[in-house]
Amino acid sequence: MKRLGAIIFACAIATAIFAADAPLSSPVASNLPAAMAVSSPAAAQTQPDVQPAAEEEALPSSAPPALFHIGPLPISNSIVCTWIVAAIILVTVRLTTWKNIKEVPSGMQNLMEALVEGWENFMGDVLDPKVTRWVFPFATTFFIFILLSDYVDLIPGVGTIGFGTPAQHSLLPFAIENVHRPFFRPPTTDANLTVAMTAVFLVMSLFWAVRYNGFFGFFKHVFGVKVKTNKWVFPIISLLFLFIGVMEAVSIFFARPVALAMRLYGNVFAGETMLDMGLHIKSWLGSVAITTVVYFYETFVCGVQAFVFALLVVAFVGTMCSHAEEEPGH
Repeated sequence: MKRLGAIIFACAIATAIFAADAPLSSPVASNLPAAMAVSSPAAAQTQPDVQPAAEEEALPSSAPPALFHIGPLPISNSIVCTWIVAAIILVTVRLTTWKNIKEVPSGMQNLMEALVEGWENFMGDVLDPKVTRWVFPFATTFFIFILLSDYVDLIPGVGTIGFGTPAQHSLLPFAIENVHRPFFRPPTTDANLTVAMTAVFLVMSLFWAVRYNGFFGFFKHVFGVKVKTNKWVFPIISLLFLFIGVMEAVSIFFARPVALAMRLYGNVFAGETMLDMGLHIKSWLGSVAITTVVYFYETFVCGVQAFVFALLVVAFVGTMCSHAEEEPGH
């Protein structure tokens, strides 16, 4: 439990980096009429002749719009949700560990200790003990933060409450036809967040690799000859492993970060889009049936994506902090 402080610190850093990378609101969203309301399925059904363009506008936008500005910094709905998730983590950890730590844990303390110890034991089986101490707070923070951020997508009202066009024929007060600027958006459906987290991972993984192997040791780890051979074949083998090292460098600096960022963003954003499409089906029965299926599917996918992201962080660091290769003979 003493390492929870490091987890909190890492979570705060990731949140700050994401806030600094906030995008500007799109011109289309900023010029739309602003009427604060709650989306009404009944209002949608009173408009049978909806144009295809209007249906496309009802779907989530890839660029989150800005709700307000703090100085020159636009604050989007995904940043608001990021702050809420970070606050939930900080408050929960604080309440769990503040003057209430018991020798025999129970309740939330038991849940937190099981989560932390489970990840620590798992990493201990994969990584060198020294590397485990470095990576453990980092990967555990990612897992907890991404898990909560993903499940924001399943909270009723997220993406359906916000600014939009007032409904003219609805019995509900403050009802709107289309939400153009929702108040809340799942943080992991914003590519700015996934790219920022991946950038932090890239910097820290390179730092740990150099710290573990040394600068020249890491260079040899990537480009060095890793098989035994005689002096006549060694030049050819060296060229082969040089090519392999270039491919490994491309993987480290490009393929792995892109895979981490786009896998998480693509899966969660696709789930949000599927839920939104289900809610806009004209048939009430069809809307309920499809939305229910997608909802339970997303419950599974959101948990898996958080686990996969943290697991890949551990695996990628493990491949860079290793002395498994043999010294070549020539």
